Amino acid sequence: MTLRHVEPVMGTVFSIVVEAGAGGGELQKTNKIDKINEMDESRLGAGIATAVARLHAIDAKFSTYREDSAISRMARGESVERDSEVAEVLRRCAEVEADTDGAFTAYPAGRLDPSGWVKGWAIEEVDRILREAGSRNHLIVGGGDVQAHGEPGLGRPWTVGIADPRQQDRYAALVSGRDFAVATSGTAERGAHIIDPATAEPATGFASVTLIGTRIARTDAYATAVFAMGPERGLEWAQERDGIEAYAVLPDGRTVETSGFARFLVG
Repeated sequence: MTLRHVEPVMGTVFSIVVEAGAGGGELQKTNKIDKINEMDESRLGAGIATAVARLHAIDAKFSTYREDSAISRMARGESVERDSEVAEVLRRCAEVEADTDGAFTAYPAGRLDPSGWVKGWAIEEVDRILREAGSRNHLIVGGGDVQAHGEPGLGRPWTVGIADPRQQDRYAALVSGRDFAVATSGTAERGAHIIDPATAEPATGFASVTLIGTRIARTDAYATAVFAMGPERGLEWAQERDGIEAYAVLPDGRTVETSGFARFLVG
């Protein structure tokens, strides 16, 4: 049994896939298993609905495109009470900024914008809610960034496509794994929009950077930082970072990767 949901939110599209099968073969013909399946489907369906509501709540508070959001008001210098979520997001941004020697910041171009953390954190919130609802196997995609939990079938890992930044209708590579995160930063959808804090100008050394890690919020923020660093500094930084592997497409189409990335490649 597979549950799927697609939700436009946060200026992009979130896709949720939950594999809720309780078993296979003859066992699924018994009344007991049928009832368990019905209970699982109901509980997981409710979990998806809760997760979708959570995404919209995060968007209402952190969107930089909504004039009434707390983040937009703070960016304009208005007096806003910082609740625990806003304080936590800004604290995490500060941690990543320290980790990356300033290549990531919540103030790109000098204006408050923690989106580099928020989208990945929103995906993690969906992951948390689904787990609490009893999901053991699911895949969450938000704006091309992925958090995978469990597996889509017994003994079979999730497969994730890395978009080709020069041809959006094809993949540059396919990767697979269980309980992993895949984050891509690049120019394919929004052009040269990632700011290098060192120059206050858009970074152009990569066409795209994909990182594989364990949790998507930090992996996504690191991908933004590596893109801003550029090829020489960025790939070296990723190579030295435990638990992170990188794959990058250069503007001329050549690809480079860290030494451990090959173990995730399909084919």
